[in-house]
Amino acid sequence: MNIILSGACGRMGHEVARAAASQGIRILCGVDQKEEAYDSFPVFRDFSCVQPENGSVIIDFSLPSFLSEVLAFAKENHIPIVLATTGYTEEQIDCIRAASAEIPVFRSANMSLGVHVLKLLSRMAANLLPEFDIEIIEKHHNQKADAPSGTAIMLYDAVAGKDHFPVYDRHDQKQKRRKNEIGMLSVRGGTVSGEHEVGFYGNGESILIIHTAQNRSIFAEGALKAAAFLSGQTVCREYCMDDLFSI
Repeated sequence: MNIILSGACGRMGHEVARAAASQGIRILCGVDQKEEAYDSFPVFRDFSCVQPENGSVIIDFSLPSFLSEVLAFAKENHIPIVLATTGYTEEQIDCIRAASAEIPVFRSANMSLGVHVLKLLSRMAANLLPEFDIEIIEKHHNQKADAPSGTAIMLYDAVAGKDHFPVYDRHDQKQKRRKNEIGMLSVRGGTVSGEHEVGFYGNGESILIIHTAQNRSIFAEGALKAAAFLSGQTVCREYCMDDLFSI
């Protein structure tokens, strides 16, 4: 498996490079506007310099603003792509879905295998406890730009019923909690890699399901597993963690 690493010079680019080296996986090249080589593979400013012939799969940990460029390269050269970036607009998500008709695309708001289990457990709890109030809290480092996190939105989608609605800020509300609201709280500070909590609150009891990322390597490991999975797919469609877990 030869990986083309988009967003190579960012924090997650470095993590993927380290994880790939430890597993003997080859990174063919990196693409990043910084164009700073830090490993044995070359880093290019954009995809115009990339020779795609030996590329097995693209892993993209860049920015949403880079999506059109990376998708265009992937489609033109028929290379599967793992999209590990968050913060896409609805229009960009439509572009991703359109691209998945031409190439295999793997997209997840969080590449951690443990976070996927958190989502499954939260969905199960929501189905079993329909009368409980639900609150979602996410914590990240002070450099994260989007809020709520893509993972928090993914968790909301997993637990929300058709009558639920999100509430992002209660400071100006002078009323009791409405039955079908789901609170979404974002915390930003320090170097927190990521923590997500889904709380279920009933009469006299509560259940908290929490995932804590102790370092960023778990996201790199998940991205490499997704890349290995995707490189073996021949059907062009959008894949997700459910497919990786064969659920």
